[in-house]
Amino acid sequence: MKLFYTPPSPFARKVHASIIELGMQNEVQLQFTPVLPGKPNESFIKDQNPLGKIPALQTDAGDVLFDSTVICEYLDSISTSVKLLPVESGERSLTLTRQALAHGICESAVSIRYETFLRPDDKQWNIWIEDQWQKIYRALNWFNANPTVWQGDIDLAQITLGCALAYLDFRAPEYAWRNDYDELNQWFAIIAQRDSFQLTLPTLEPST
Repeated sequence: MKLFYTPPSPFARKVHASIIELGMQNEVQLQFTPVLPGKPNESFIKDQNPLGKIPALQTDAGDVLFDSTVICEYLDSISTSVKLLPVESGERSLTLTRQALAHGICESAVSIRYETFLRPDDKQWNIWIEDQWQKIYRALNWFNANPTVWQGDIDLAQITLGCALAYLDFRAPEYAWRNDYDELNQWFAIIAQRDSFQLTLPTLEPST
């Protein structure tokens, strides 16, 4: 299999970290794939994802899967040992919903990054930026009020939440989320030491 990715992306990191947690590093080749706003990667768009978004996974059968959650669900389904998603439908749906909330933090944080980094100051939509921050605040408040969902055995929701918090550190360190969420910070300090996080740090260069 081949994973098309870029290291700064929290969505690609979510998949990469899941690959490590599932023990599938030797089964998935990493393909650094630059995708930048306004600079379409034509070959990637043509051959992998018409939307031009990473990550994408090419399976051994030659199919290409995209959307990080779809990819993680697929990898989890073919894992013969570790599982990141419950099998029972009710618990599975709850875990996927929690990861969707953490995924939403990533989406809002990336949107803020694009708006503030790529657009001139006088062209930025400040009300929209604040709306994105409010989504992040509300999601973190929910996780803070429901600590049992980000504790216990590692699962896809925890991986996604860890990637979201790490992306806030990486792209918006001024936000300083730790000041308001001490218990979440303590949990993050632990999960950040796992191989799946240590080996997928959101650097600006592709990992080797």
